[in-house]
Amino acid sequence: MKAVVVCGSPRVKGNTQMILETACDVLKENGVDTELVLLHNKFIKPCIACEKCKQLKDRTCSIKDDDFHPVLEKIIGADAFIIGSPVYFGCATSQTTSLLHRAGYVARQNNNFLKGKVGGPVVVARRAGQNFTYAQLVFFFTINEMIVPGSTYWNIAFGRKKGEVVEDEEGMDTVRTFAANVAGLLYKIKQ
Repeated sequence: MKAVVVCGSPRVKGNTQMILETACDVLKENGVDTELVLLHNKFIKPCIACEKCKQLKDRTCSIKDDDFHPVLEKIIGADAFIIGSPVYFGCATSQTTSLLHRAGYVARQNNNFLKGKVGGPVVVARRAGQNFTYAQLVFFFTINEMIVPGSTYWNIAFGRKKGEVVEDEEGMDTVRTFAANVAGLLYKIKQ
């Protein structure tokens, strides 16, 4: 079993990356081969709704001059997909939404290859906007017929300065539980 965890933060080693590394650790402890993909050093253009992915039918996007396809291939090859984003003005980062818009469009035009994958979002906020961002991201998972396991709370945590997220014990525990539930669900599905 394989999981791909994508960090949509433009900050290197920021709070979102830290909490996602914790999720990766839990997945690995539960026997899931896990890869963390950082978008801070990648350039992913936004979807232009050209609908060429519908015509091509080869699980690719017409935009070829960015870093989208290697990340998409990792998602396609995984059984589980988790994405994390900090809150920017009440929503996910542009890196996060560009990836999801294009991945979702390509998937839905190609037999919905995301259907049945396990996963969900993780959101980090300084103070507010976390519920809107969490909803924004979870909508991506549900419209693509993915399976989103629950946790003890929504997968959100708080922190502004680098490292503050680890002080949010409830947020960290929520994400640990979520990651363990992702692993547990993968095992049940694979039986």
